[in-house]
Amino acid sequence: MRTFDLTPFYRSTVGFDRFFNLLDQATADGSPGYPPYNIERTGDNAYRISVAVSGFALNELSIVAKENTLTIKGEKVANENGKEKSEVLYRGIAARAFERVFQLADFVAVKNASLENGLLHVDLVREIPEAKKPRNIPIATTAAPAIEGSAEKAAA
Repeated sequence: MRTFDLTPFYRSTVGFDRFFNLLDQATADGSPGYPPYNIERTGDNAYRISVAVSGFALNELSIVAKENTLTIKGEKVANENGKEKSEVLYRGIAARAFERVFQLADFVAVKNASLENGLLHVDLVREIPEAKKPRNIPIATTAAPAIEGSAEKAAA
């Protein structure tokens, strides 16, 4: 259940329709909550996605960046820790497969990924090409041409 209304933003912004549609999708009821994740801004053009993947080994995780989509997948190996004969009486640690898909803005690239203390960190950087960066345009002035005859008469 969403408790906020994005309608005022739709009226006062231009070109952000995709952004607000993504917000609507992200807050829709029934969206999967596993695994939990954080999105942080670590600098002016740097971001970090941290996904809680405790219990997953490095070879059970995959990260794919394609166009403007980042996909993080996790699949558990069938035999957990090689214990074929053990019987789990209570499973409180989730070990199910997951797939998280993140829509990336234009010019956002994945720079690094690391697994630390059960958290998968994916570092992102927005690199805007020089051709797309704003630039200052000098403003030229046109001076009114001086009338030669009137200047000579004034001097005489």
